[in-house]
Amino acid sequence: MSCGSYRERGEKMKFKTLDDVDVRGKKVLVRVDINSPLDPETGEILDDTRIRECSRTLKELLDKGAKLVILAHQGRPGSEDFTTLERHSKKLSEVLGREVKYVDDVFGSRAKEAIGELKEGEAILLENVRFYSEEVLKRPAEEQANTHMVRELSKVVDIYVNDAFAAAHRSQPSLVGFGVALPAVAGRLMERELRGLGKALKPERPCVYLLGGAKIEDSFSLIENVFAKGTADMVLSGGLVGQAFLSASGYDIGKVNLDFIIKKSSEEQIERAKKLLSDYGEKIKLPVDLVIDEEGNPREITIDQLPVESRISDIGHRTVEEFSKLIKEAKTVVANGPVGVFEKPEFAEGTRKLLQAMGESDAFTIIGGGHMVAAAKEMGLADKIDHVSTGGGACLRFLSGEKLPVVEVLERSAEKW
Repeated sequence: MSCGSYRERGEKMKFKTLDDVDVRGKKVLVRVDINSPLDPETGEILDDTRIRECSRTLKELLDKGAKLVILAHQGRPGSEDFTTLERHSKKLSEVLGREVKYVDDVFGSRAKEAIGELKEGEAILLENVRFYSEEVLKRPAEEQANTHMVRELSKVVDIYVNDAFAAAHRSQPSLVGFGVALPAVAGRLMERELRGLGKALKPERPCVYLLGGAKIEDSFSLIENVFAKGTADMVLSGGLVGQAFLSASGYDIGKVNLDFIIKKSSEEQIERAKKLLSDYGEKIKLPVDLVIDEEGNPREITIDQLPVESRISDIGHRTVEEFSKLIKEAKTVVANGPVGVFEKPEFAEGTRKLLQAMGESDAFTIIGGGHMVAAAKEMGLADKIDHVSTGGGACLRFLSGEKLPVVEVLERSAEKW
């Protein structure tokens, strides 16, 4: 039996893949993550990246003669993008070049009837699983296996495939429950993510992490873990992460910037940044210059010119040069989160130059997080990166060495079935 594998805490972890199952004529339940940005007025899908990412798995299963049942979610209860998957079925049909029928039911009679009528090489997409109230509850996999959805659908399908890496850090019924009740394998996207990100767990040295964006708490957890385990040699900081470190090191970054950091995280994160700087000192590189937003116009300042009453919106050219040099000297580079407000062209230069440095480096390069990936694609640089992760929170937690509930279930299934 050939299994996928990755290393964590020195243990070899295994899971089965599509190579390990015969799906012809079988009813195959596939959990994907096609949660997509929608136009708030029309509901149209604005970016079909996640749909295209999972299409390899779906196409392979259909080509092998599976009777395909697709599970997915869109938005969350109470959000503007919490809606049906009817448009997603049309987009899937377009991407796959064959019909994916939408069924406005998750596990009731309409869903079961549609599953029963499937022929080899046909596919249906069931309704948004988050319309089902138990889906949003976080519980252990064994408890999720006893939910109505898992019990009912498990009776009418044969194999479970999980290809939803972006949601692999969530312990919800459709993500972990079926892996207890049915033989479970990783889809091609899940397999690719675990193999690619796994290279950062035992990296070639030096290993450099570039951390920006607004997820300060997640980034700090990552820093704590990669330094404690010795998997990283250096962290380059930008975005709100870099600003938090500047504040923690004694710089007055200005009330408008400090308030924004606290709004996005908490005052405790500044104290946490102080401890990280105390513990790891020179291993954490801070910006030496910045670009501020003065009524839409960029102005570069050195950190000695702080405080400012304008929003810090990018890193400056000296910081870009220093960080680029360190990236090009590395053997492994992991980046999560842009270093500036890349959505505005005048504040995208830092992110663009560092992504270019990664593309020109001989290192094995990884980027993760929705905004960093979006920036790389918008700038035409994604193809120059070795591994582009579809996961934000899942990517950060995996690299931090945390156990991902979905992966744990896949591994237990490999032993059980």
